[in-house]
Amino acid sequence: MSDAHQILHFNSATFCVSADKLNQCPDDSLAEVAFAGRSNAGKSSAINSLTQNGKLARTSKTPGRTQLINFFNLNIPGYRIVDLPGYGYAKVPVAMKTHWQKHLDAYLQHREALKGVVLVMDIRHPMKEFDEMMVGWCERTGMPLHVLLTKSDKLTRGPAQSTLLKLKSQLEKRLGDRVSLQTFSALKHQGVDELRARLTELLFSSDDQDIANDPS
Repeated sequence: MSDAHQILHFNSATFCVSADKLNQCPDDSLAEVAFAGRSNAGKSSAINSLTQNGKLARTSKTPGRTQLINFFNLNIPGYRIVDLPGYGYAKVPVAMKTHWQKHLDAYLQHREALKGVVLVMDIRHPMKEFDEMMVGWCERTGMPLHVLLTKSDKLTRGPAQSTLLKLKSQLEKRLGDRVSLQTFSALKHQGVDELRARLTELLFSSDDQDIANDPS
């Protein structure tokens, strides 16, 4: 069976490798989507909710603990999701921040398999300095961007939708149809299907329309 007739199972994700530098990353796969976000935005929880595996991505009460680029294989060979290091936490030493920044830049600029970025933001505190940096990078390079507004359960529906629509208007002026946004709650398991559908679109080109997203 060809790739174009297989179903993408996100709950099949398995750990591949951790990399401290670009040259430690696995060979460029067919396609991968990277998750980026501030250390306390709920990135690891979002990945665990996406994959239905509470232990896949490390979560910690100490933001900044995840310092490596972590690769996870999906069920179709050559397709991956990637967990980038968390940034922006004040207690992380400056030298470590500088190291992360250098190798994040190298990954984003030179990783041929990268098909899109999921930028994870706390819906209560969107568009901080790191978020702006990532949006600017996608704006300059044309990289598709999906904004995941996490912890939406912390707000009532009205304020959550207001934040979503306001940010959508702002980012579409900069990125056009290359940006998409959604609300998400790992705690309530809300937005998982929407995230899976968007990841499927990013991972597969227009030539692979027969590839389906498995709802499980």
